[in-house]
Amino acid sequence: MGIEMVTAGAGELGDVVGVLREWQREGVASQLHPGDLGWFWRFGEERTAAATRIWRRGGEIVAIGMLDEPDWLRMAIEPDLQRDEELAQRIAEDVSEPARGVLIEGKVYVETPMGALVQDLLFKDGWNADVPWVPVWRDLTDPVPDPGVRIDVVGPEEAHERTGVQRASFDGSTFTDDRWFAMADGLPYADARDLVLRNELGESVAAATVWSAGEGRPGYIEPMGVHRLHRGRGYGTAMVLGCARTLQEMGASSVYTVTPATNVGAVATYQAAGLEPQDEIRSQYRDA
Repeated sequence: MGIEMVTAGAGELGDVVGVLREWQREGVASQLHPGDLGWFWRFGEERTAAATRIWRRGGEIVAIGMLDEPDWLRMAIEPDLQRDEELAQRIAEDVSEPARGVLIEGKVYVETPMGALVQDLLFKDGWNADVPWVPVWRDLTDPVPDPGVRIDVVGPEEAHERTGVQRASFDGSTFTDDRWFAMADGLPYADARDLVLRNELGESVAAATVWSAGEGRPGYIEPMGVHRLHRGRGYGTAMVLGCARTLQEMGASSVYTVTPATNVGAVATYQAAGLEPQDEIRSQYRDA
């Protein structure tokens, strides 16, 4: 039974989001989350579909890729098929040959679940390991401590606060109000919440978006930031605790995110909120 790969149509994104939810399981290597697709949705449905690749076998979705950039593909593979030889070979061929319509020519990057067979094939073909990132994770079985500050779930009326903190947290951020509304119109946002942390004066000083994958499944933080004028006051740790409590209320089994291993400050912030570093993950790259 052959495997086919296609660029998603807008009408197929519902199936993609549903499958990604099902693939989120405790004990499975970190991979593409519905929240990754949801965060990309700020660019609109059509662009999200154009960035999404679907691999099917016998009509069933067996792998999903999202082009964060034309040279950077992030993937999820059905957990029980991550060592499937036929699927691994097909993915390796599709990401290696620009004519297949996945990645462009030149230096490109692919992120797949650690331990997936496709990684072995890409290394064999001369691909290299990129810089390490660190997943940080916290179980949500037990109560999460109160962050001790005011954290609000915000909607359309406060969207300008959410986007303002984002732009003040990340140099070069292009997160506008229009892009927030595009994101909020996306299918994954049905399982998302936007949070804003306020200081004693009521100012918005930190913000985050959390994404549930459904009851009993891992929840995800993407992104979280603290306003550059309000750092060093513990707001990052409080914000992460607020994210964990919100996801717990939504029924998530755990909370996690991923940060560059070199960003020791971010890792320390997550650890202070009870998220523990897991095994490093690395994408793979092919030189031009």
